[in-house]
Amino acid sequence: MLPRTLNVAAVQFNIRLGDVEANWLAAEQGLRSVAAQGAQLAVLPEMWSSGYDYRQLAELATQSPEILTRLQALSGELGLTIVGSLAESDGDKVCNTAWVIDQGEIVGKYRKLHLFSTMNEDRYLHAGDQYLVVTTSVGRLGIAICYDLRFPELFRRMALDGAEIICLPAEWPKPRQEHWRTLLRARAIENQLFVVAANCCGVQGKLDFFGMSLLLSARGEVLAEAGEVDSCIVAALDFAEMQEYRQQIPCFRDRRPEIYGKL
Repeated sequence: MLPRTLNVAAVQFNIRLGDVEANWLAAEQGLRSVAAQGAQLAVLPEMWSSGYDYRQLAELATQSPEILTRLQALSGELGLTIVGSLAESDGDKVCNTAWVIDQGEIVGKYRKLHLFSTMNEDRYLHAGDQYLVVTTSVGRLGIAICYDLRFPELFRRMALDGAEIICLPAEWPKPRQEHWRTLLRARAIENQLFVVAANCCGVQGKLDFFGMSLLLSARGEVLAEAGEVDSCIVAALDFAEMQEYRQQIPCFRDRRPEIYGKL
């Protein structure tokens, strides 16, 4: 039985390109802060330990297992479910992989499906081939990463598979702030589920990141929003309200998949 309310958080910080130790310290500080505020689920940004340091990506990926071990220990210590993406080695390839750590245990991982070719992600990273919805101590989580946000069919698939909360790590740069905000709210509204989205902030190389991490209700209401600097946001999700909204507007019951396909 899900709790009536759940405290969730997004941890937003300026990722130091290629500086794993500095990024770990920023993430740890943020996670300890939100846990002290009562958060039970926290999302970190995309590629939070390294950023998109393409020249060193393969070497940086070899450090991810140690980072995961540290994150597991912190999750267990704080009693916190944590989601965030790291560079992951897969033979001679590197994937952008989001890990779900629940009470100290790795319970799922998701490799980014849609690589942002505009920024050459497809040249340096290997795409995943499966979506992820996973049962955790805080509910059914669906996982997506950054550019995935522009593909609504992925989110509908996760919703149909029982996702109640979408966790979305991102590195979404200026000047596309309004796309970020609009698409996140649309994914929440059309699928009648919660969204916890963590962006990074600050400057990495030639890119300027605006932050604006968001916590959204199943109605698409903004429960908390970060600014453009390092910050942690926390809000309570009301599952009873989500169920009431789904009963008021029964979108899933009224679907016509025989007309437009299984999705």
